[in-house]
Amino acid sequence: MRKEDCYFLGKITRRHGLAGNVILKLDTDQPEFYKNLESIFVEINGLLVPFFIDKLGYSKRDTLNLSFKNSTEALVDQSIGRNVFLPMETLPPLSGKKFYYHEVIGFEIKDQNDQTCGIIKEINDSITQHYFILNLNGKEVIIPVIKDWILEVNREEKFIKMQVPEGLLDVYLIDSKKDE
Repeated sequence: MRKEDCYFLGKITRRHGLAGNVILKLDTDQPEFYKNLESIFVEINGLLVPFFIDKLGYSKRDTLNLSFKNSTEALVDQSIGRNVFLPMETLPPLSGKKFYYHEVIGFEIKDQNDQTCGIIKEINDSITQHYFILNLNGKEVIIPVIKDWILEVNREEKFIKMQVPEGLLDVYLIDSKKDE
């Protein structure tokens, strides 16, 4: 399995108990989709290694308590602190105004008046407020990902229409003048 064909599910954070169980901290808004996992891919030395799940239970809303089939102490130790991935085809399809971040890279952002705000080149989700990083005629533009601002997601024509506050794009497009 290639990493490019997968998405990040979470991270194995620690052992749980003495029976060889581990805790998988999920990186998802919908942890209920993962209650019937049969296997996961754990990144070890840059490779995705399949681990088959024997037992699975929720520890908290966004953490799973897992035990692996045919696991050894060494195998469990090797999985601690590692990132976990699943194949893209396991993602449940989304519709309406919901989208996966990876699927909208390259989409155009349009404002409420159908004016282009730029093309999504990446999405920063490493801080509390996620934001689109756009390319607009060679300039970098940043727009927060706020659910209430999203008016439409058009997967066929590859654009997202948003209620963009007046003046937001001006911050990036109009050259500032220094005070004297």
